[in-house]
Amino acid sequence: MVKVMFLCTANSCRSQMAEGLARELGKGLLEAWSAGLMAAGVHARAIAVMEEIGVDISSQRSKEIDQELLRKMDVVVTLCAAAEEACPRIPPEIKRLHWPIKDPVRAVGTEEEVLKEFRRARNEIREKVKDLVKTLGAEGRDL
Repeated sequence: MVKVMFLCTANSCRSQMAEGLARELGKGLLEAWSAGLMAAGVHARAIAVMEEIGVDISSQRSKEIDQELLRKMDVVVTLCAAAEEACPRIPPEIKRLHWPIKDPVRAVGTEEEVLKEFRRARNEIREKVKDLVKTLGAEGRDL
C-alpha cells in the first residue's frame, strides 16, 4: 500500500475531498490521510458535494500536520500555495507533488454559485487522484 498525505491550509475542504477520493478510487492501492497547517473542521459544502458523487467524508476530522506521521508517507501532496510554502521538511525519499487547486471556500455569490465552485474543486481533485492512482498502479511503490 502506498501511503499518501494531502495537505492544505485548514484541512477543511480540498485536502478532505482528496483524502475521501483517494480512499475510494485507490482502494487496495492507497492509504490516504489529510492534514492542514491548522484544523478548521470539515466544511459542510465539501461534505455535500462529495455526497453527490457517493463519497462520504462526513466522518473525517480536520487535523493539523503530525510530523511523525508525515515522515512515514510515500507521497505528500499539497493542494494550495500556503501548504506548499509551509510544508514541513520531509525526507528526500518521500515523493512530493503540488496540485494548486483554487480554494472554493473563498467563493462568493448565491448558494448555487458557491456550490458550483466546490464541485469544480472536487472534479479537479478527482481527476488528479485518478491520475495518481493510475500512475501508482502502473509503477507500484517505485515512485
